Amino acid sequence: TELMIQAKYFGNSLLLNSAMQPDLTVSRTYSGPICLQDPLDKELMTESSLFNPLSDIKVKVQSSFMVSLGVSERAEYHGKNHSRTFPHGNNHSFSTMHPRNKTPYIQNLSSLPTRTELRTTGVFGHLGGRLVMPNTGVSLLIPHGAIPEENSWEIYMSINQGEPSLQSDGSEVLLSPEVTCGPPDMIVTTPFALTIPHCADVSSEHWNIHLKKRTQQGKWEEVMSVEDESTSCYCLLDPFACHVLLDSFGTYALTGEPITDCAVKQLKVAVFGCMSCNSLDYNLRVYCVDNTPCAFQEVVSDERHQGGQLLEEPKLLHFKGNTFSLQISVLDIPPFLWRIKPFTACQEVPFSRVWCSNRQPLHCAFSLERYTPTTTQLSCKICIRQLKGHEQILQVQTSILESERETITFFTQEDSTFPAQTGPKAFKIPYSIRQRICATFDTPNAKGKDWQMLAQKNSINRNLSYFATQSSPSAVILNLWEARHQHDGDLDSLACALEEIGRTHTKLSNISESQLDEADFNYSRQNGL
Repeated sequence: TELMIQAKYFGNSLLLNSAMQPDLTVSRTYSGPICLQDPLDKELMTESSLFNPLSDIKVKVQSSFMVSLGVSERAEYHGKNHSRTFPHGNNHSFSTMHPRNKTPYIQNLSSLPTRTELRTTGVFGHLGGRLVMPNTGVSLLIPHGAIPEENSWEIYMSINQGEPSLQSDGSEVLLSPEVTCGPPDMIVTTPFALTIPHCADVSSEHWNIHLKKRTQQGKWEEVMSVEDESTSCYCLLDPFACHVLLDSFGTYALTGEPITDCAVKQLKVAVFGCMSCNSLDYNLRVYCVDNTPCAFQEVVSDERHQGGQLLEEPKLLHFKGNTFSLQISVLDIPPFLWRIKPFTACQEVPFSRVWCSNRQPLHCAFSLERYTPTTTQLSCKICIRQLKGHEQILQVQTSILESERETITFFTQEDSTFPAQTGPKAFKIPYSIRQRICATFDTPNAKGKDWQMLAQKNSINRNLSYFATQSSPSAVILNLWEARHQHDGDLDSLACALEEIGRTHTKLSNISESQLDEADFNYSRQNGL
């Protein structure tokens, strides 16, 4: 299948398709038993390839801009179709696909391979590239020219999956994984972009979020607040990830201080089930973990070793920093077919256990029992709600018999197979076109059509002094665009930004055809992102 993407451009201009803090120490009395870790818990493992890659599609970009730059009329890109992907760093919600509709969306976990650590490496040179930690939302962009010519470096990334080395102080909580990139002594000539997922709801100003770095002595120091003005670092906070421009490698993480009790952490809630040794018993395990892809990977891996089956598509729960606990209940159990063991139908988790749930995955276990072996179907609801807060319902409908159970698969973003991409194929903007943009917008313009306008039209409205210190502000802005749009299949957002500049101001002067590079941009878009 071929997707034709048309972009609009103006003339020969450079358009391309393109403070009240919650008290975490408050003690409360609960009517139900407190959730405890399941005794069957095993050592958490991680996955190198949890999900099947999606089939490639070819994307053709056709524009007057390509023609005006002397590039072939149709530059062909290869992308991956991710119209239905999960988990995805920028996915706000998950649409429910009920098993009765015969639509597969959850993968059989028993077929998943294992991996002992979350670590990936790649060798990069002057042309740069991307390094991706598959299915975690963590990635690293090495710009073209960041490494001197005739040099190459083996660059690595890893995620701390053990006990966090960053210990929270006071009301501060860890909002992201601890990400290490190296080698630490590597020197780059232009900033690289590190993307780290987070679980804070940043739609309202209830957080003070900080970027921290671990020193060689093992202590953590604050690099900057994401709202700070700084010329040494830049942080751009998106709803599900933070993109950081840095010039030194090391170990980084995001922390947050709630300014009000309306600060919200986004949790991912999911329910797994499996038969116990007693054939009449069925165990449900309900997880509430920070809404980052790597946190859910731990859950999937743990359940795989226990023979667990994901029973419903995970959902997002907005958990407020208001000191109120979390209740998890099993509802609507079919009478005369199933029963739940006494005193386990409703369980309650203390606020502090949920708010600081950045260690082992938090979950509750429920024990159900069939009255007779002839009962092969289970349907019920799982209600997860914060007292005086948000609520989510997980609908369980499954077969006890494996032969009758739906083959349920769920997909991930397209970074599951290609952790490292080097050279031009790692970038969405062809290099010669990138050069034209930088040459145009790095030059001061009397009408204000310069790199500052380029930044503004790409929703970069603060800490512009950072870009002013760079030898090519436009190039760094485009690096940030590449990091933010690594999952987009086209260049539409950049095209729209440049087109708006063209509508607002007079058109740029024409570029002579003799100045253009005759470059072949027919390269693979399988960039693993």
